[in-house]
Amino acid sequence: MNKTAFIFPGQASQYTGMAKDLFAKFEKVRDFFGKASNILGYDLAEICFIGPEEELMRTACTQPAVFVHSVAIEAILRDNGVRPDAAAGHSLGEYSALVSAGALSFESAMEAVAIRSREMQKDCDDNPGTMAAIMGLEFEKIAGILKDISGVVMIANFNSPGQVIISGEMAAVDKACNLLKGAGAKRTMTIPVGGAYHSPLMDRSAGIMARYINEKLDFSEFSFPVYSNVSAKPIRNGNEYKKVLSKQISSPVLWYPSIRNMYDSGIDRFIEIGPGKVLQGLVKKSVKDPEVIIEGIDTLEDLEVFLKEKAVSA
Repeated sequence: MNKTAFIFPGQASQYTGMAKDLFAKFEKVRDFFGKASNILGYDLAEICFIGPEEELMRTACTQPAVFVHSVAIEAILRDNGVRPDAAAGHSLGEYSALVSAGALSFESAMEAVAIRSREMQKDCDDNPGTMAAIMGLEFEKIAGILKDISGVVMIANFNSPGQVIISGEMAAVDKACNLLKGAGAKRTMTIPVGGAYHSPLMDRSAGIMARYINEKLDFSEFSFPVYSNVSAKPIRNGNEYKKVLSKQISSPVLWYPSIRNMYDSGIDRFIEIGPGKVLQGLVKKSVKDPEVIIEGIDTLEDLEVFLKEKAVSA
């Protein structure tokens, strides 16, 4: 019997047309988009389905779009009796994971994501920065080299054994990429995400979100543990989760350690819930076990195939 984890994507998984087929099929999905649009003050569905792409790529729109897409699919799975043993989300995706676990309501998480995305967009506009993927160099070696670079640059994501994301000021990130290549990195690649996430350039929005989480966000009982980006450990207590979630924007995303901890706890099936396939690729690089099942549900077709296979195996 497989132990299953739902994993939820974050920013950079969006695409024009996302969730359009699900919206057409399910009233529940239309309801989620309607509630989100009321909270955001703009038509989220129109931006997801039509674009323009430049608008969808903006942090203020991207984060709500990915969140609603993920939560809508998870809700349909829940209606069909599909529940995981644990969950995790990559950065923004952590809010989707908390909704999945019943720790946050859709409305309260959507309010938080609306504030998070708006304030992070302001930091992107006021403090231009960038991110870069570093391939084929050890985490510890990267961290050591970054310490000696002047300017703002730090590790933002520990995604897999061969992929670390750095973030910071453009000049500092460029210098870091050159030094890391010289130190043996197989490849470095700038990521067009619009900002320096999980770096000190986000300190203002990080502070706003920390206060909001501690003062306004109410957690309910968890149905299953959610693995924290900050600690990579499973948590199912609201007060404990507030402590780590309030540090999330200013801390590195410990994705690889989270996946390994899940696998070590007996998780042998990972299902990415939401747009894209980024997390499936990271799990494949992180868990070299041919018995582990790695799959994803993004489109209506994905969902229908998954539910059909579940019905056949029941």
